[in-house]
Amino acid sequence: MSEIKKVKEAKLMTDEMYSPEEIFEFEKLINDSFSDFKEGEIIQGTISGFDKDNVVISLGFKSDGLIPKNEFASTEEIALGKIVDIVIESVEDEDGVLKISKKRADFLKVWRIILDANENDKILSGKIVRRIKGGMVVDVMGIESFLPGSQIDIKPIRDFDALVGETMDFKIVKVNIPTENVVVSHKVLIEEKYASQRDEILKGLEKGQILEGTVKAITDFGVFVDLNGVDGLIHITDLSWGRINHPKEVVELDQKLQVVVTDYDKDKKRISLSLKQLTPHPWDNIETKYLIGDKVGGKVVSLTEYGAFIEIEKGIEGLIHISEMSWTQHISHPGQFVSMGMHVEAIILSLDKSDKKISLGMKQLTPDPWSELLTKYPVGSHQKGIIRNLTNFGAFVELEAGVDGLIHISDLSWTKKVRHPGEIVKKGETIEIVVLEVNTQERKISLGHKQIENNPWTELEKNYKVGSLVEGKVSKIIEKGLIVELGGKVDGFVPQAQLSSSKIKNLAYCFPIEDVLKMRVLEFDIENKKIVLSVLSALKEMSDAEIEKYITDHKLERTSAQSIKKADTGKFDPKDFDIYDENNLGSEVAVSDSVEEDLVPEVEDSIETEESTSETEENKEN
Repeated sequence: MSEIKKVKEAKLMTDEMYSPEEIFEFEKLINDSFSDFKEGEIIQGTISGFDKDNVVISLGFKSDGLIPKNEFASTEEIALGKIVDIVIESVEDEDGVLKISKKRADFLKVWRIILDANENDKILSGKIVRRIKGGMVVDVMGIESFLPGSQIDIKPIRDFDALVGETMDFKIVKVNIPTENVVVSHKVLIEEKYASQRDEILKGLEKGQILEGTVKAITDFGVFVDLNGVDGLIHITDLSWGRINHPKEVVELDQKLQVVVTDYDKDKKRISLSLKQLTPHPWDNIETKYLIGDKVGGKVVSLTEYGAFIEIEKGIEGLIHISEMSWTQHISHPGQFVSMGMHVEAIILSLDKSDKKISLGMKQLTPDPWSELLTKYPVGSHQKGIIRNLTNFGAFVELEAGVDGLIHISDLSWTKKVRHPGEIVKKGETIEIVVLEVNTQERKISLGHKQIENNPWTELEKNYKVGSLVEGKVSKIIEKGLIVELGGKVDGFVPQAQLSSSKIKNLAYCFPIEDVLKMRVLEFDIENKKIVLSVLSALKEMSDAEIEKYITDHKLERTSAQSIKKADTGKFDPKDFDIYDENNLGSEVAVSDSVEEDLVPEVEDSIETEESTSETEENKEN
């Protein structure tokens, strides 16, 4: 102690107090005293005294150093004369005192053991002291080492905190000498333990073998099972004969279960397992459990565009086609009738054991209403119905819930040339109809609206004889002429060539709707129900002044009274009347049992009057 004080006091002296020879001798003395010491080297020293919270260590050659008492373990004895291992960190610190450390010496002694264990694959014991991100901190002989979460066990760890405080064996897997960091593993010891056992299992593996294992991990696609150190996979489709959405519906983590080996890839060491094959296939004795005509119940497990799959029992599903859901309603998607998870009842229509297919029907649970329709709606009877939908080819009328019939566009009016059903009837309107035909086999009902009245064309023939003069109002404008409404609510057709001696560029401009015209009947066709009219023929018997007034009123160009009188009004093109025939008023299509609003285009209140547009729509229907 007195020597340390002398060193400190010497620090306060100046060079002027010594001669150069004395300074040289003093430095030589110090160098000789530490000639055998090297920084970082472990040496032994003796406890020679105490100074407050420090212990004085004598190294011989009049060299002493200080070590804080907290570098000694709480159970370690600190006594004069005791020999301790220390490390010289610095021969002289800023105060000129020898800097030594017992703690560093203890660390280096353990570090040598760590390095030896790493080089020679030795096992060390350690205690898990706390949890950190990515793993745990392990105290190995006083050195804190890192234990990654993936190196704890071959099984996934559920609760890391439960491991704190446990002591277990480890192997050194990585040492970073510059940073003095250590990474350890407990998993490698377990793998070594199971290595021989794994080899025995793999050698004896064969298809059909039944093994016992533990559920190690659960994924969306299947379950990993630990077979005593060997992992196998049960695909989700091999968990149950029935349909499942997730493996958790069948198994849980750490569950013990028996499995069947279904495949083993020796090269990739992949083991495929099955749980469902431990039980008989539900289709094996299907013919003893279910017969055609039996009533069964089940849960809707899948919906497709063509039907719904019903799980009758685990592993046995049947299909209800959309056509077998209702006698009367037209169903475009099964979602209109059933929903996922819904419990439904049905009748077995067919059963194919070889293809594992069962056809089911829901409508067969109730009587077929079509068998009674002929009695309820006899042909020729007058009925009332509600317009449910309009199409280019006709109107669908609801006779009762689920029973619809079609009024074809040609059966809406005797006298009107209907381009669209919306001209005569409106959606939601209640109208009178006559039953024209009931086809129970094809499930079609044909209806007529014009048939509620007698055919007026026999009487009309008397009023509109060929050559007679008539008067009418323009009701429609089409590409090839005008549709005019005559007295008696019958329509006639005026070809464009019978309106002017020259071509008219814009009929709508020259002949607006409601324009009143005088015309002569050129043709009356009772069979095709059409009347052809001519304005030019009527004008020929008028004065030039009246003709000029007609030309002026209708803004006709390149036309004169003389050209009109010379015009040939006796000829017209029959093709002009193609759009006038009933066959072109709409396209025959099969009448659905019940047409839903989402299957038929919505009809606007305003109807397109241009013939080209109408023809395009009709051709699409054809």
